[in-house]
Amino acid sequence: MRLIALMIGGLIAGATSPASAQDIQGQLAITRTLTKQRVVLPAYTLRGVSPHKHDAAPSSIKEWERVVVYLENDKAPAATKFNATLNQNGQRFEPEMLVIPVGSTVSFPNSDPIFHNVFSLSKARQFDLGNYPSGQTRSLTFDKAGVVQVFCHLHPDMNATILIVPNAWYTRPDERGAFTFSGLPPGTYQVVVWHKSAGFFRQRIQVSQGSVAKISMEIPVGADGSEP
Repeated sequence: MRLIALMIGGLIAGATSPASAQDIQGQLAITRTLTKQRVVLPAYTLRGVSPHKHDAAPSSIKEWERVVVYLENDKAPAATKFNATLNQNGQRFEPEMLVIPVGSTVSFPNSDPIFHNVFSLSKARQFDLGNYPSGQTRSLTFDKAGVVQVFCHLHPDMNATILIVPNAWYTRPDERGAFTFSGLPPGTYQVVVWHKSAGFFRQRIQVSQGSVAKISMEIPVGADGSEP
């Protein structure tokens, strides 16, 4: 567990409207640090297939699009399950990050004129969909909360991330890093912030009857967008 800053009281910069009673208002900050030696993702090669080159500059990364916030609490309501799509197009997964609640189903259509083989070794969901051609798809249901890293056996540079959240209390921060949870019952909550490359950050907060709790959290990210 990483150490993060907690701030109670005062107005959070960037809030768009007054919060109602028993809300949590938060403000996130990205802090840049010196980057340690990069840990390269495993190269899942098959019969010498060469990687497809992509020209994505680190400066083009939009950090807040890589962040999800959710709450952990015994009273948390279950989220509505839905069907999502993780497409394979241009030897990329689209989108590269997918957020779904527990019990949702993901389809993995192949929109490329070549074969793909989607798989994951993650503890939250291990699978191997096998080789399948353009125009076909495979579907899976994700019944356990956690992070699933997705790869392709045939194209080692293809990767995506699926975050499975445990309940209905989840959101994405706005372009300034602000977020709000409204209409919460009084009690103790754990605010969980997940960043696609930096990982999980957690902090407990108490929400009292008729009050608004304020929280500020820092996410240390390497200068190139990686985990420091």
